[in-house]
Amino acid sequence: MPIKWRLAVLMADREIDYKELAEMTGMHPVTISKHKNIRVMPERLERETLEKYCKALNCQPGDLLTYVPDEPKGQTSAS
Repeated sequence: MPIKWRLAVLMADREIDYKELAEMTGMHPVTISKHKNIRVMPERLERETLEKYCKALNCQPGDLLTYVPDEPKGQTSAS
C-alpha cells in the first residue's frame, strides 16, 4: 500500500462531514462517502475531482496523498 489516501483525515481535521463536502464541491454525497472510506488512493482519480477537494479543503494535493514505501520482504516493523 505505497500511496495512502488522506481525505478522511483532512475532513476530520476541518470538522467537515461528507454532506458538507458534497455541497462545497458540487459532488454527489455517495461519491464523497466512498472516497472518504477508503485508505488507499482511488484507482482512478480525475484531476478535476482532486482540484475540487483541494479548493474545498484549502489544501495541496500532497496533503491528500502520502507515499509510504513497502517494507522489503523478510523485514517487519518493530512495534
